Amino acid sequence: MDVALILNGNWQFRVEHKGIKTYSSKVEGSDIHSFKGEVEIQTPLKKLISLFHDMENYNRWVHQLGEMEVLEKNDVIDVVVRQIIKTPWPLQERELIMRTGLLSAGDNSIAVTMKGEPDFLPDNPKYHRVRHSTGLWVFTPTGHETVHITFVMHIDPGQDVPAPVSNAGMFEVPFYSMNNLRRLLMDSSYNPLYPQDIEQHISIIEEVPDKL
Repeated sequence: MDVALILNGNWQFRVEHKGIKTYSSKVEGSDIHSFKGEVEIQTPLKKLISLFHDMENYNRWVHQLGEMEVLEKNDVIDVVVRQIIKTPWPLQERELIMRTGLLSAGDNSIAVTMKGEPDFLPDNPKYHRVRHSTGLWVFTPTGHETVHITFVMHIDPGQDVPAPVSNAGMFEVPFYSMNNLRRLLMDSSYNPLYPQDIEQHISIIEEVPDKL
């Protein structure tokens, strides 16, 4: 996944609310636009990484998350997860299956990658299986315990959701997820366990290196 190419794509600014900026971009071959959210948060980088590995508490910040389970865990940076996303009646709830990864994104940045694997499990008629989903979170330390967070995603919810409806509502996902995430990180009682074995795969540098 070319992180720089995704982040520097043809993004159009849409709105800023509570310090969270949202953008959209057309996607070739799809009527559904991708979205990008950006925010700067006062938090240690390792606490942010710990939050993303604390999957039992994803319901505390992921927008409209109904269920979450780990289907496969090869190591700390290669995990397949299943999510059930709540939808308004009469739509079926959406079921996403995604493989998540972790990689260095250059400039002292860390990226969490997400790629849909819709055929990992047989379809469940109770839910609408999302056939296309891809996403990216990028964490870039910008100062002492300050991290710039970027969230990019393109998801096609299915033909039962008209493209104009999907595109109009897309900004709820980055705003509410990032606002919830910020609130949880600022909660002094929330102290997720840091996965120490992550540093066998990737170098974590919390402070911005001094410039010569």
